[in-house]
Amino acid sequence: QVQLVESGGGLVQPGGSLRLSCAASGSIFSINDMGWYRQAPGKQRELVVTITRGGSTNYADSVKGRFTISRDNAKKTVYLQMNSLNAEDTAVYYCNADIWGVGVTNRDYWGQGTQVTVSS
Repeated sequence: QVQLVESGGGLVQPGGSLRLSCAASGSIFSINDMGWYRQAPGKQRELVVTITRGGSTNYADSVKGRFTISRDNAKKTVYLQMNSLNAEDTAVYYCNADIWGVGVTNRDYWGQGTQVTVSS
């Protein structure tokens, strides 16, 4: 059974930084794109950033220059370094990955979500 487990959320003051991690585990053959999405209260889930297996990235305009995604393919882990956080970044952050399980076709998996709150 494949699962994604996130960590690193919390409460931070405006202008501060947080680093999120998301580790994939289970019977995994290969991981394609990985990424982060977020959902603020009363809003739809939105793309934050994605990264291909080869390292190509796609950032939402709202986080360009402040957030950095990276991945460690050997550890099956994706990271999100978030700097210069502001109140508009407050949301539940979800990890997403397109994973080929052993013996099964690829599909999207989601983490359970981690809360990020930016407040003074």
